[in-house]
Amino acid sequence: MSKKVILITGASSGMGKETAKALIQQGHTVYTVARRIDQMQDLKTIGGKPIQMDVTNGNDIQNVVDTIIKQEGRINVLWNNAGYGLYGSVEDVPVDEARKQFEVNLFGLAAITQKVVPHMRKANAGTIINTSSMGGKMYTPMGAWYHASKHAVEGFSDCLRLELKQFNIKVVVLEPGIIVTEFGDVMLNNLSKFSSKGAYSSLTNKLVAATKKMYESGQGSKTTVISKTVTKIINATRPKTRYRVGLWAKPMVWMRVYLGDKLFDKIVMSQV
Repeated sequence: MSKKVILITGASSGMGKETAKALIQQGHTVYTVARRIDQMQDLKTIGGKPIQMDVTNGNDIQNVVDTIIKQEGRINVLWNNAGYGLYGSVEDVPVDEARKQFEVNLFGLAAITQKVVPHMRKANAGTIINTSSMGGKMYTPMGAWYHASKHAVEGFSDCLRLELKQFNIKVVVLEPGIIVTEFGDVMLNNLSKFSSKGAYSSLTNKLVAATKKMYESGQGSKTTVISKTVTKIINATRPKTRYRVGLWAKPMVWMRVYLGDKLFDKIVMSQV
């Protein structure tokens, strides 16, 4: 297994952090970036290279890419993993909040990709992994902006894959199902903040209760599912274009594709 220089965004917790640990232990050079640098000190102690970066800040992005190229001369793998879930009814969520969702989940991902691609192109090699979600292929009530951003990541990644194939750069979409991370807490906070009162309160309260019950009963896959998958992608000569892993990911997308809109609507709403 050749040692690679890997850049991971959104590595201060959850999937990003746990996978970074595994990759560092495998001997790769792993640069981890996030806004909360204090939460990446444990990665530094085991040999990781954390740098503070906000994916919505162009200067931050340029600084990170320049630093890695100066120190390592290359970036073999970019894992665009930063993201969060904005939940609340379309009527209640301010459009400015929706813009922030897209700034992080799509435009931030695009901005760092633009800075890394020229270096991969010159090397005529590289792998870009974009974290979408099973939510990039299906939908749930109160998640319009989150799902829209992940559907956008899917389309963006497909076009990018076609463009970069000629330069031997692989583009892979990661579609996690329900993974036990901070994601659920952030999602519930947003949902309660925007839609716990008013016309959508009944639906919101049901959704909050169902989500809490699911997490508290220990449902959800461990982050090791993701670290194993990312390791597999990085080591593959010819990785698949998509990896759908974690609780509910495969069955939910299967139902969405094959059962039609109205039946899928019923299934989703039966869970709330």
